Amino acid sequence: MPSPLAERPGLLMRDPFHYSDATLIIPPVLVACLEHFDGGQTELELRATLVRLTGELEVGEVVRHLRETLSRAGFLEDDTYRQMKQAAERRFAEQPDRPAIHAGSAYPEQPERLSEVLGGYFRKAGSGESNHGGPSGIAAPHVSPEGGWRSYSAAYAALSDADRGRTFIVLGTSHYGEPDRFGLTRKPFVTPFGQAATDTAIVDRLQAAAPRSVRMEDYCHAVEHSIEFQVLFLQYLFGAAVRIVPILCGAFAHSLRQGGRPEDTPEVAGFLEALADLRAREGARLCFVLGIDMAHIGRRYGDDFPAKAGAGRMQEVEARDRERIERVREGDAAGFWDLVQPNGDELKWCGTSPLYTFLKSVPGVRGELRSYQQWNIDDTSVVSFGALSFHPNHG
Repeated sequence: MPSPLAERPGLLMRDPFHYSDATLIIPPVLVACLEHFDGGQTELELRATLVRLTGELEVGEVVRHLRETLSRAGFLEDDTYRQMKQAAERRFAEQPDRPAIHAGSAYPEQPERLSEVLGGYFRKAGSGESNHGGPSGIAAPHVSPEGGWRSYSAAYAALSDADRGRTFIVLGTSHYGEPDRFGLTRKPFVTPFGQAATDTAIVDRLQAAAPRSVRMEDYCHAVEHSIEFQVLFLQYLFGAAVRIVPILCGAFAHSLRQGGRPEDTPEVAGFLEALADLRAREGARLCFVLGIDMAHIGRRYGDDFPAKAGAGRMQEVEARDRERIERVREGDAAGFWDLVQPNGDELKWCGTSPLYTFLKSVPGVRGELRSYQQWNIDDTSVVSFGALSFHPNHG
């Protein structure tokens, strides 16, 4: 992303996988040089570009420094990067649980303070309880709770104490995972509230039913926030030991690029069938929780214009968001996908995979839109999200 520091302009680079803890700011004159690190160009070509950009003939030391800096940071695909990657993935595989990596940054790390903050969100939002009884599922945001608290509160207000004993299938957006695959883990999730219990029997059943579809102990769980935030709210409502099945849903990239339905990809179809079979067997014992955001618009997300929540182009985005939400509300997976797929999803919904997975795995539901929001994540970029609850459609 562009450097946020006025005194240090350039391109800020960091590793979302946390293989590397380094943060680099590449000066503007060197940004164009990064295109040469593609595995197909030579150092001579890099030097020629640098001579053209700087007007200096002696650029060998600058090239060496740039290459070594990128390598030490783990930003080149070389032995340093591979060692960092292997070490990080090994640490995750060996640790007994999945720690609360966003505690102290996205939310308080002291349990008393965390309870106070979450309780305040619910009090400010009001009850908003549903009259439908125990839902088949809910959809909440995965933005920072501070930014999305109204929608988080609206989504979780659809649950009641009667849902306490259910197992929550948490479908989270996988921002970093392999496309057209589903990331599972047997690890319990730890937050400041304590340890949530992952239902390993269900995890094992899904892996056995769709082995080609699954990435077991997917390292992406170590860095992903879309499930961690849902566990927080579930624990606040039902206690630390709430039962969960954490599932990261990779982007349905093949069908976005090539057309057709996600289930035309065998690995996607296999998992959708396994999850639908699980839901048919377990029935109301399961409740689905989706951690999803919707549109991503503005400079941070590659658009050539600034975005302001609720204004200008974001009014058109809201209309298009609501058109998609209506298909979701009707339980119409095919109609929803027909709105997403053209142009590779120019609204950049990052909740598409969990939503589609839910609609295909729990057919015959009808949704209720409980909240819709747009939020400026920075001065020029907007994320939209909302809250839904789902119930069986009895006609």
